[in-house]
Amino acid sequence: MINLNGRPTLLRNDGGNSKHWATFKLVGMKSNRDAIGARVTAKAGDWMRAAEVRSGGSYISHNDMRVHFGLGKAKRIDALEVRWPSGLTEHFKDLAADRFYVVTEGRGVVE
Repeated sequence: MINLNGRPTLLRNDGGNSKHWATFKLVGMKSNRDAIGARVTAKAGDWMRAAEVRSGGSYISHNDMRVHFGLGKAKRIDALEVRWPSGLTEHFKDLAADRFYVVTEGRGVVE
């Protein structure tokens, strides 16, 4: 990275990686293959968050279609609900943090 003075700048992460996360790629079988429109709700400890699978963000653009949750200090997701565009709703429990998951409609979670 170059700073405003035209000199190289070193970026350091002195804070560490003490927070947890989980990312989900959804694959539709009855719904559309990319699961666009699926709603994912995660509960960990005393908080609950929801996200929706979306495609592009603006003209000639594309965003990551995976659903990402920052879990803070929680080391597990207590409950995960996926509402597919087809109308199917699936529930999963006790998922480990700091993982990438693939959820296939009607077939479950793969780490």
